[in-house]
Amino acid sequence: MNPHPMDMSQAVQSATSKADHEALAKHYEEAAKEMQLKVDEHKKLLSQYQSKGYLYGRQAEDFKAHCQRLINDYEKAAEENLEMAKMHRQM
Repeated sequence: MNPHPMDMSQAVQSATSKADHEALAKHYEEAAKEMQLKVDEHKKLLSQYQSKGYLYGRQAEDFKAHCQRLINDYEKAAEENLEMAKMHRQM
């Protein structure tokens, strides 16, 4: 899970102008949107596993736990990216 395909440390270090920080903020917001899409996707999967667990046999509980962990991780990543965007908008 790498929401930042570019070298963020280099981008952050070289940001000097308001426009640079605005671009970084937009990047973090886009990453947060991508993470939220993944949250939504895994919530749908979790719902499927919960409502039709009988189709997955013994693995249903593992699938549900796996989805829940991913949901938590992606939600946290989205929140962190939004926080970074907020900080860059204040610079």
